[in-house]
Amino acid sequence: MSDPGSSPAEPSTAERQTTDRERSCPSDSSGLGALLDRFFNVTRRGSSVKTEILAGIATFLAGMYIIVVNPAVLSDAGIPFSAALSATVVISSLSSLAMALYARNPILVAPGMGMNALFTYTLVLGAGLSWEVALGCVFWSGVMFAVLAMFNVREAIIDAIPASLRYAITCGIGLFITFIGFKNAGFIVASPATLVSLGHLDALLVTFLAGLIITAVLVIRGFNGALILGIAATTLLALPLGRLWGDEVVVVWQGLAAWPDFSALGKVDVLGALKVAYLPFIFVMLFTNFFDALSCFMALSESAGLKDANGNPRNLKRSMTVDAFASMIAAPLGTSAAQTFIESGAGVAQGGRTGLVALVIAALFLPFLFLSPLLSLVPGIATSPALVLVGLFMMAPIGKIDWSRFEDAFPAFLAIILMPLTYSITLGIAFGFMSFVLIKLATGKAAQIKPAMWVSAVLSAIMLATAQ
Repeated sequence: MSDPGSSPAEPSTAERQTTDRERSCPSDSSGLGALLDRFFNVTRRGSSVKTEILAGIATFLAGMYIIVVNPAVLSDAGIPFSAALSATVVISSLSSLAMALYARNPILVAPGMGMNALFTYTLVLGAGLSWEVALGCVFWSGVMFAVLAMFNVREAIIDAIPASLRYAITCGIGLFITFIGFKNAGFIVASPATLVSLGHLDALLVTFLAGLIITAVLVIRGFNGALILGIAATTLLALPLGRLWGDEVVVVWQGLAAWPDFSALGKVDVLGALKVAYLPFIFVMLFTNFFDALSCFMALSESAGLKDANGNPRNLKRSMTVDAFASMIAAPLGTSAAQTFIESGAGVAQGGRTGLVALVIAALFLPFLFLSPLLSLVPGIATSPALVLVGLFMMAPIGKIDWSRFEDAFPAFLAIILMPLTYSITLGIAFGFMSFVLIKLATGKAAQIKPAMWVSAVLSAIMLATAQ
């Protein structure tokens, strides 16, 4: 025991080096845990292997709803549910694995909400493209994204598009997704007199409303995987439909497991998408995916301190490159573009700091490749509450728009409101861009219009002219 009144001896250089090594490495220098720790710099990032694994599970639970919801949306475009499910699982696993090993960030990459809505309801059902040609548009948007990511031109593009329009596009897509959720549930129906109206309050609609309330409560109470739990609860509520009450059986058992369905593999029509009339669609996909990825990386880096020495998001160029190539690969697999998931924040909140989180996510997706019959049990009304709430989440940036500046507020408002009203994400973005340019011209502020905005407005005008 040392004398309390004396100063402790200064540690030697060798002792300091030993202590530093103990801080940077786990006590067990062998085994899988130590290997993962060294590869991902887990301890150096202030985390542990156990924490990273738990964070990976948390993120997976928060984002796994896409396994069911994405095929449900894409099946409206004509892609078989089981084929879309297989494509969703494969691209989610592969792209998250790339994020783990190449970018080494704790981020989930999977087919995104908004991108699948744009694919199905704007390109296929709205513009009349076949889903094969629409996949070609996804591919070319991924190619353009990859070029932008590799040449690191993000600053120029960010500077060109006003922040108010970027926020508005996210909000507008959110409203559009919510509208789709209500429509799919039969809560909103067509009406000759008023265009849309409230659906008939029958057993199906009551089941949807109960599922929506349950899912909202799970989200409010902070349950991990609240959306997927809400989907499961609504599916259980729908079991009696057509059996005990209601006119239609909506939950039908088709088996537990089956081999993956790769019938959509390679069906992408790359050459068919190379038409001038389709350029605006490709551009809108590029724009939406690019800014979703960038805003997600920025938000996660701020909340978790995932920054480099210059204060920029850590490994941003590599992360954006992974996102871009994930979009390119998604099309040949048979799904809409993959993108960074903001649900990655669930794992970050659990302490996840490294690519080990993404590695865990990639592994957790794979078993669902063989569960398409089980997951096909989920009816449309069970995924509808998730769509409604995803739309709510996407409305968060609306408070960042400066509504007191009419020259910025008006284009933003048009972008937000026209997406659901025209049932087209592309049209909402097009009118937002064109109105911004026209207002600047009319008010003598043409110098504030950057080259990328001129290009955007011209492409929007071409799309409108060719669509008529």
